[in-house]
Amino acid sequence: MNAPLEGAVIKQHVIDPEICIRCNTCEASCPINAITHDSRNYVVDVAICNWCNACIPPCPTGAIDNYRTMTKAAAYSLDDQFGWDELPTELSRDQLAAAGGAAGAEAEPAAPAAAAPALPAAANGESEFRAGDWGSTIGPWSAAHPYTNLYGPKAPTPAKVVGNVRVTDAGFESDTHHIVLDFGAMPFPVLEGQSIGIVPPGVDAAGKPHHARQYSIASPRNGERAGYNNVSLTVKRVLADHQGRPVRGVASNYVCDLQVGDTVQVIGPFGSSFLMPNHPRSNIVMICTGTGSAPMRAMTEWRRRLRKSGKFEGGKLMLFFGARTQEELPYFGPLQSLPKDFIDIEFAFSRTPGAPKRYVQDALRERAADLTELLKDPNTCFYVCGLKAMEEGVVLALRDIAEKAGLSWDTVGAALKREGRLHLETY
Repeated sequence: MNAPLEGAVIKQHVIDPEICIRCNTCEASCPINAITHDSRNYVVDVAICNWCNACIPPCPTGAIDNYRTMTKAAAYSLDDQFGWDELPTELSRDQLAAAGGAAGAEAEPAAPAAAAPALPAAANGESEFRAGDWGSTIGPWSAAHPYTNLYGPKAPTPAKVVGNVRVTDAGFESDTHHIVLDFGAMPFPVLEGQSIGIVPPGVDAAGKPHHARQYSIASPRNGERAGYNNVSLTVKRVLADHQGRPVRGVASNYVCDLQVGDTVQVIGPFGSSFLMPNHPRSNIVMICTGTGSAPMRAMTEWRRRLRKSGKFEGGKLMLFFGARTQEELPYFGPLQSLPKDFIDIEFAFSRTPGAPKRYVQDALRERAADLTELLKDPNTCFYVCGLKAMEEGVVLALRDIAEKAGLSWDTVGAALKREGRLHLETY
């Protein structure tokens, strides 16, 4: 629990548990580790938070953009916040005064009890390299306008399951499904790179309704089937936690077991930055692992449909796709059938028997000559999606490729971030 803080009136940064979809963007983007979570809630430590607001732009729902005017002495502790099902009501002026704050005092952002810890120094004397610092929170200038938060947790919209097929080889640990949901006559406009939330039925061990789980959309803007009001998802069945301990993921197993004709409750859509450019000469470099392939499939399919129409001459498409083995890589067969002059694909497998481990960052370094030219081109956008562990290796590889070519990463990386051309969506 937080130590009591002395003093006057503060604006305490808090997260709304009702609309939070537990996507982890706030915790991942906080540079001072002020945000943490348990099995239900994401919370902000008032003793650490310095209101830098780095967590606010990446949040897809706006759950992070909340505060409560409090006295420092009565600030909400972590234990308080972990127990919330909804945000507490704002204190009245009289309640603030009774709690020890001056009724007319102007609220200030909560200052940390001690100075925020400095980032550790690297061996070369520079600040520690944080891959997340280079990710954009805005979309490319030519991206289409996204619709967001049309359906919230209190008023989800139903969708009918019209397809469920396994997209990894049977007999292997990675059981990944391609799910198609149809919204019928209910408006549900989406763009490549956006996501939705699915609300699993039932309650958790504490008897509380399950929260929605977030899934990236794997279909292009005009539907999994062109001209239909449907979307597709790429969902891996979770049977173990990150430490390898057996655990049955509530939402992933529910979704993977859905039958055609079933109805699910959907919220969203979410996301206003991980969007593909519409500029015809834009290059797109996609780097992903596992189910991080979902938005890449959506972007690739939209470009393929434009190309097939004969009305669009796009820039270069490159895909770096990693998995433990070929059999555990979603969509391996369909990807192999795409024309080579349409998309340049590099697979990286880390557990192929008899072969050395190869990760996506290794594949990036092997293609340094091609990526150098793309890094120089202001029409190139980079998209990274998959497990959090890949993020640092990928951005470090891009930095090293740039610097070995005589480019300044501080200049190139800053331009990529500023112009909405480097996007990191890891979990």
